[in-house]
Amino acid sequence: MPLLEVTQIRHISASIRLTDTTAAQVDQYAAFIHASADDVVEQALTYVFSKDRDFQEFLKSSQATCIMPTLRIRKGPSNDAAEPPAVRPTNGAHSTAKPPAVAAGLKA
Repeated sequence: MPLLEVTQIRHISASIRLTDTTAAQVDQYAAFIHASADDVVEQALTYVFSKDRDFQEFLKSSQATCIMPTLRIRKGPSNDAAEPPAVRPTNGAHSTAKPPAVAAGLKA
């Protein structure tokens, strides 16, 4: 049984507008947690979506499948395609992602 499980994650690029104050705080929070601004926005939205009980109920409704998309998805090649996939232990424990070169050294 392999010690590592590699999960392929497909990223897209999208354009959003933020107030200058919010944009500055995203950058400040990214610096605070030593992450990228993309990671801050991704994790913040994931957190809010998972904690909002009304939204979770909405997702179960037929209305959720009939929405009009408003997020502006960027077309064309994305720099995220070259990003290494996240590496997770198979035992379900959470850990920080490591580049494949570092993770490969863990397998004996």
